[in-house]
Amino acid sequence: MNTSAKAVRCDDNVMWVELSDGRTLGIPLAWFPRLLHATPEQRQKYELTVSGIHWDVLDEDISVAGLLAGRGDATHAGKVAA
Repeated sequence: MNTSAKAVRCDDNVMWVELSDGRTLGIPLAWFPRLLHATPEQRQKYELTVSGIHWDVLDEDISVAGLLAGRGDATHAGKVAA
């Protein structure tokens, strides 16, 4: 069975993702800095895709598979802070 996102909502600290299999995931916004620093209006402008969630205005794509695996933003993976 391919689990997909049915709905998304965010509060100040958590993104809540309702899945097609009945589960609801609560993911810390801190895992996704673009969402964390976005306005509530920007967070509401998402599209559900075959593989996950897309925010065009934020240039953010999050896969359901990644959420289920516990992965956050990988944009800066491997970079060392100066």
